[in-house]
Amino acid sequence: MSQQDKPKRRITAAALAVLLGGIGAHKFYLGQTMWGLLYLVFFWTFIPSFVSIVEFIFFLFMNDEDFDAKYNTATP
Repeated sequence: MSQQDKPKRRITAAALAVLLGGIGAHKFYLGQTMWGLLYLVFFWTFIPSFVSIVEFIFFLFMNDEDFDAKYNTATP
């Protein structure tokens, strides 16, 4: 089973957002490479850290069905 076949988990994304969100770890985990690179380039401004805290809260209150629909859909 390849890494792309494994479903993403909401709690893992939330944990990465709060712990390593300033460098975009949660964006890379969710397959949003360009956003992850943008976070990485601007991590020194602390803006990505503040945004990742908001995303952490968003992930906590998002239900699993919505998370799956957004991040676990196969793209052709």
